[in-house]
Amino acid sequence: MKKALCIMSGGMDSTLVAYIMRSRGYEIIALHFNYGQRTVSKELEAYRNICNDIGVKEKYEIDLDFFKTIGASALTDHTIDVPTEGIEPGVPVTYVPFRNGIFLSIATAIAEKEGCSAIAIGVVEEDSSGYPDCRESFIDSFTKAANLGTKESTLLTIEMPLVHLKKSQIVQEALALNVPLHLTWSCYQSESKACGVCDSCRLRLRGFEHAGVTDPIDYV
Repeated sequence: MKKALCIMSGGMDSTLVAYIMRSRGYEIIALHFNYGQRTVSKELEAYRNICNDIGVKEKYEIDLDFFKTIGASALTDHTIDVPTEGIEPGVPVTYVPFRNGIFLSIATAIAEKEGCSAIAIGVVEEDSSGYPDCRESFIDSFTKAANLGTKESTLLTIEMPLVHLKKSQIVQEALALNVPLHLTWSCYQSESKACGVCDSCRLRLRGFEHAGVTDPIDYV
């Protein structure tokens, strides 16, 4: 069976991507990163629960503590407040410098080892927080670099099936595939009940509202 390495945060987008890849006939190999984010424990719990639900046999959990040393992001530097006043234009302070580039580099190494033909990532371009490493042009460029830097027998595609979707469409697709949205976690700053006011919570809640359904997770 063809294999896909799915980068899974425990959030709604990357979880849907894993279920999409399974529906396309791939065996799912799961990859999760603990990078010093504020909700590291909750995201890891969500990731493990989702892996159990989808029946993942092979999974990786990788610690990247150096992101805290780099800082410059409200997700990894606790001296920087997570914005709660609404989504502003431009690149927000929750952007972690080149995070997806680093994630994809490690994913490429694992995918080559595992004999995967695809890496799957839940980047969303149109309805995201404005992160530069979520753009389709970046992923396309990285795909070329990954194939240049691996063995000739390693032929990888990087799948990004959500890149042009709105959050409401993501909710609808997840419901159609019976994705366990109640197991997912999106909040940037809380590990008990979602705060409801950070950028990620606002995007998620807006998506459910526009899809006409209720978000199954608990909010403050």
